[in-house]
Amino acid sequence: MLENDIRLAVTAALNEDLGLTPAATQEGTPDVSRAEKLLQNDITAQLIPADKQVEAILITREEGVFCGKAWAEQVFNQLGGEVALHWLVDDGDLVLPNQMLCELSGPARDILTGERTAMNFIQTLSGVASLTKIYVDRIGDTQTKLLDTRKTLPGLRLAQKYAVTCGGGHNHRIGLFDAFLIKENHIMACGSIKQAVDTAREMHADKKVEVEVESIAELTQALETQADIVMLDNFDINMMLDAVNLNNEYKAKGGETKLEVSGNVTLETIADFAKTGIDFISVGALTKHVKALDLSLRIQK
Repeated sequence: MLENDIRLAVTAALNEDLGLTPAATQEGTPDVSRAEKLLQNDITAQLIPADKQVEAILITREEGVFCGKAWAEQVFNQLGGEVALHWLVDDGDLVLPNQMLCELSGPARDILTGERTAMNFIQTLSGVASLTKIYVDRIGDTQTKLLDTRKTLPGLRLAQKYAVTCGGGHNHRIGLFDAFLIKENHIMACGSIKQAVDTAREMHADKKVEVEVESIAELTQALETQADIVMLDNFDINMMLDAVNLNNEYKAKGGETKLEVSGNVTLETIADFAKTGIDFISVGALTKHVKALDLSLRIQK
């Protein structure tokens, strides 16, 4: 899924930057390739002689976790594959201010046409990975795992979830198709927690079933259904402790349900939440409060 997603995301980004429709660049003609169509639409790059060859470097202006190599490579591949990239870092590496990330060489037009699109992917995904690491470090002395959510930038779901893993986090469900997450409105429409869980098991016995609860009473109902995961929505710390104790009682009887905390999770609260013994903490901010990593690309000669 990720490999195909990278190709499609880069295609859309290049079309957007170069003002072309998907149909216009789907395939080349006998006389003009798709890459040539793209390059011809960068009117500023056309000021440079077509045979001009240059060398350039990509650096980061700030500390963070690097992510996005495959997206940058795909950008220059779709522009014809004439640009050589020599990477000095890998996805997941910690980088420092003014550190060189990549050396590029090839046609000046190609490098200048692709630089912003490539950097947009790297700066965004590195921003996600960097923030994820900060959250992960806050709970590093616990057994709690940090999860992402579906609160992602449209069109970048898989990319951002990949970036979360580069920062040390873990993926929740990818979308609406790979696991059940039964929330308040689902419960109301189905009639009860038990009815919703039973129906889910009948429909897709191979899919994980998670139930969101808002009280200890609802938690008890969810534990009785043996849901795979129960999400504690906006529980305070005392309620979390009660939930962990209650779940331990069910585990002593053979239960295997995991507990997840969601809501009111910040860098200031996450450590205290994790110390309650909760299994997972999900944080939407990882992918929706994105601060891009500051990058710079400079032609050397």
